[in-house]
Amino acid sequence: MISMSLLKFRPRSLQRLCGLALAAALVAGCDPQNISELQPGESSEADVRAKFGAPEAVWEGEGGVRIFEYNRQPAGHRNYMISIGPDGKMQRIRQVLDEGNFARVTPGMPMEDVRRMLGKPAKVTPFELKGEIHYDWRYLSGPNASDSKLFTVVFDRQLMVMRTERNPDPELQPN
Repeated sequence: MISMSLLKFRPRSLQRLCGLALAAALVAGCDPQNISELQPGESSEADVRAKFGAPEAVWEGEGGVRIFEYNRQPAGHRNYMISIGPDGKMQRIRQVLDEGNFARVTPGMPMEDVRRMLGKPAKVTPFELKGEIHYDWRYLSGPNASDSKLFTVVFDRQLMVMRTERNPDPELQPN
């Protein structure tokens, strides 16, 4: 256990890193357990809410399906979309911060579509002089899904995708 009294004497970046690591560990530790206890076609909306709480957003899908967004940003590396069918039963759980979804983000796509696909970003940074807005999602990559990275979508002033970027997570880089 990290003592908060010890942290107050550390550099601010170390405090932030420790806080992010602690929050990510707490969230990451609960999600696999909660997911394993939910069964597609059997678990109800009430079961999902009991395990995950209130969703960040509820999106309307096709055929009366509702998609519950469970965001693990900014400290975590996952965002979940849980589909609830018109019968009130969970259909599936998807972790959406992955290369397949990142590849679907293309120039000209509206921000709303990206947001529905990836969930709420960890950070939004406007660059007024450049006429850009950067949305960052923290995710894991590498052979063991252990490298923390940022997926950035760069939007123009009309909130249309200009380009995407993948970079090392600056929170975990040495100063």
